[in-house]
Amino acid sequence: MLLAIDVGNTNIKYGIYDGKKLVASFRASSRISRTADEYGSVLVNLLSDSGLDKKGIDGIIVSSVIPTLNYTICHMCEYFFGISPIMVGPGIKTGLNVKVENAKEVGADRIVNSVSAYNKYGNKGCPIVVIDFGTATTFNVLDKTGCLIGGVIAPGIKTALESLVKSTAQLPMIELVSPKKAIAKNTETNMQAGIIFGFAGLVENILKKISNELGEDVYVVATGGLGEIIAKEVEMIRKVDRTLTLDGLRMIYELNK
Repeated sequence: MLLAIDVGNTNIKYGIYDGKKLVASFRASSRISRTADEYGSVLVNLLSDSGLDKKGIDGIIVSSVIPTLNYTICHMCEYFFGISPIMVGPGIKTGLNVKVENAKEVGADRIVNSVSAYNKYGNKGCPIVVIDFGTATTFNVLDKTGCLIGGVIAPGIKTALESLVKSTAQLPMIELVSPKKAIAKNTETNMQAGIIFGFAGLVENILKKISNELGEDVYVVATGGLGEIIAKEVEMIRKVDRTLTLDGLRMIYELNK
């Protein structure tokens, strides 16, 4: 089985694949202070709780946007599983043509999402836009041939909410759900309206500008924890794919194993 690891700024996502089938997935917080032993112990327990044995893992691939955690994660893979992982980065086959000013600046997560989106939705006959609602909100633009031609980086939804709460004296941390109305009646729904409807407007406006610049309609795929909430407010989002990144890691592993 394959262990796919996506190290994000807030969470680490783990996916276990038996062939092309995702049989289990987990999330854990990304903490630079954690040791390889701590990460490994948590992961082995998660595997055990799902009825899986670490001895069944025969391949590992990792994408990471936190360079300072790379050594820790690699050491964890080698110590707990006896496997040196494939790291998504320079020299790795992805099948993706990146046409931007400096391809080395494009994060591993954006490469993986683009590979996955084109392989899964490239038959739509139009450019693809992948939106990842993570710590940052990223837009990746793929042309009809699957080339990554550019994108957009905006603040993340939770990042914006946390900044708002930390910077004000009386605004509380709230649950991120869609309010029934834009004209809200209390502090909590006021904040929900501002965050959810505000980001929906941001997403819709950016998508319209991308479509206008390309001169044609785009197929929009959303991923990330809050993708489903925003997708309900933005008609241009055609698909919410929560396993997009993990599936992309599996695809890249198959190209490099």
